[in-house]
Amino acid sequence: MKNFFNRITRKQSHRTGSTSSQIPFRMNFLFVIVALLFMALIAQLAYLQILHGSQLKAEVNSTDNTVETSNVQRGEIFDSTGRVLVGNKSHQAISYTKGVDVLSGDLYKIANRLSKYITVSKSSLTYRNEADYYVADTSRLAQIEKKLPKSQQNSTDESDYAVTYYMNHSSQYKLTAQQKNAAVIYARMSGAYSLSTTYIKETGVTNKEIAEVGEHLSDMPGVKVSTSWTRDYPEGSSLKSIIGTVSSEKTGLPSDKVNQFLAEGYSRNDSVGQSYLEEQYESALKGTKSQTNVEVSGTKIMKEVKKYGGNKGDNLQLTINDSFQKKLQALVKSAESSAGGDSTGTYAVVMNPNTGAVIGMAGEDRNPSTDKLTENALGTMTSAITMGSVVKGAMVSGALMDGVITPSNNTLEEMPIRVGGVKKSSWFNSSGSADMELTAPLALEVSSNSYMMQLAMKEAGFHYYSGAPLTMSTSIFAKLRGYFYQFGLGVKTGIDIPGETTGIEGASTKAHIGNALDEAYGNYDGYTVMQLAQYISTIANGGRRIQTHLLQSIRGTSKSGGLGAIKAEVTPNVLNTIDMTAAQKAVVKQGLYDVVHGTNTYKTGGALDTIKPAISAKTGTAQTFYKGTATETLSLVSHAPVSHPKVVVALAMPNLSTSDESNNMTLAKQIYKAYWSTVQSTSTLSSSSSSN
Repeated sequence: MKNFFNRITRKQSHRTGSTSSQIPFRMNFLFVIVALLFMALIAQLAYLQILHGSQLKAEVNSTDNTVETSNVQRGEIFDSTGRVLVGNKSHQAISYTKGVDVLSGDLYKIANRLSKYITVSKSSLTYRNEADYYVADTSRLAQIEKKLPKSQQNSTDESDYAVTYYMNHSSQYKLTAQQKNAAVIYARMSGAYSLSTTYIKETGVTNKEIAEVGEHLSDMPGVKVSTSWTRDYPEGSSLKSIIGTVSSEKTGLPSDKVNQFLAEGYSRNDSVGQSYLEEQYESALKGTKSQTNVEVSGTKIMKEVKKYGGNKGDNLQLTINDSFQKKLQALVKSAESSAGGDSTGTYAVVMNPNTGAVIGMAGEDRNPSTDKLTENALGTMTSAITMGSVVKGAMVSGALMDGVITPSNNTLEEMPIRVGGVKKSSWFNSSGSADMELTAPLALEVSSNSYMMQLAMKEAGFHYYSGAPLTMSTSIFAKLRGYFYQFGLGVKTGIDIPGETTGIEGASTKAHIGNALDEAYGNYDGYTVMQLAQYISTIANGGRRIQTHLLQSIRGTSKSGGLGAIKAEVTPNVLNTIDMTAAQKAVVKQGLYDVVHGTNTYKTGGALDTIKPAISAKTGTAQTFYKGTATETLSLVSHAPVSHPKVVVALAMPNLSTSDESNNMTLAKQIYKAYWSTVQSTSTLSSSSSSN
């Protein structure tokens, strides 16, 4: 036993000696590694402290410099005489500039403080707004979180779940009126981007609110007493449908163009032109925003320095004469009011034929069922109407260009046309008792449908005889319309307002070949009154189709706040030129003169011969229907003076009763009288010859 014990002791002693001999080596190895790491750390600290200490210290204490932008006044809009049509009305406002990395809890506190001093409209407050405000309070958020299902607790979306829970159980969580006021403010603050400015209360701020907010600005970081602007219409809103509207700061950028505007440097809550002239000339009207250098340290704004004060938007001067426009609208409204029956509207355009400038455009819609009138100046470019005989000047011009008649050989027989089992005739010759020889000018004077139908058949290469089957090719539709297009009938005039229509074209199939004859005298396709104005302007100015426009010039602002220097000016833009000889043009001009001043018993415009200076014109009557009732659409195109025209008048009155056949001429006389007394004095005109 003793020997056994001694053997065990010797073995243990041997193991102990072996282990002891290995410990110093391992310990030394670890010490060396630690020493090397420690030396590396010291070296890195020395590198940072000695070589780059000042740089790193500067970075720690540095601030970020960011540019904050603010809106400026929008450009104003003036009429042709310099009268303000659209201005800017300034308002005291309360705004908020959001800092960098501002938390919802901070916004909640600011909103509650500000709500003590101002009252805002709650009309836009939604359940979502209320919920976001409610859960912004951490204590209330915690109460709701306890009621969430376990699967939603401690989730990264827990706050969103809380908002949803609130909205689904809103009856349990009632906000006071004061809290709702704060909720609106909180929603507007939350909608702002870092270092962007939004209006909390844009208009209607009281002096008391200004004073109280001003006293507590230091308690509400980012809140400011500022100025806002809204559009003002000192001459009334009669032109608002043409001028268009501007989106509010609340509605912000139009949703269908938001990406486009953001790419152009707009903020989501910016106000922009959203229709008509305000939209068309947004780039000129918007101006350039002010720029402020903002020094930010952490989440705090340390310093603000204005870098650029911004520049008010450029002003628009229009071609419209406001005084005349008001008279024109009143005349159109009066004419429509007295029309009665199934009349659906009256529209008129007055234009400079040499420049394409619109001097006045007015429209009045009427609901025959209720007799209610609605002002609609845009109807002059959006309402397509079957105009009737006013287009015959273009029809004769097309036939001359096509060569089927010439200035020296254009006589055709007036007679009822019988083709394809159908009889069509002129208004004065349905029985055939007024058969006569017609030249092209005389055909215009008496407004012969027969003459125009014969021209169409000649252009189609169709040999007419009484009772013949109508076997014309449908290509005649394209030919007739092609000539009409050259004058502006059936194509856009190019007016600088979005939404213009091209008109309405009837079917052009073989089954409708008979309608090609109706097309020849204006009783098939539909045109706008703006197109009529461009058409008669093209004839009046010698054959140049000029783009229609409302903008006269873009101008700066003078020191007194009025119109400043011209920055851009609209010059006549010729869209196409009519390829007619002087002799061919003279045929048409003589016919339009004779409509008013001719001697034939059947002349259609004799009631216009009292207008001074003398005018040339073409009247129109289309046989139409409204809800199954036979009606007539009256139209008229004209220019004055006869020689060297300065102004054109075009108008249409759809769906009149058949007893109102002189309404168009009565209205035309009134319009010319208003024009010469308001826009241009007849004393400025050179004497006009009696015929062109």
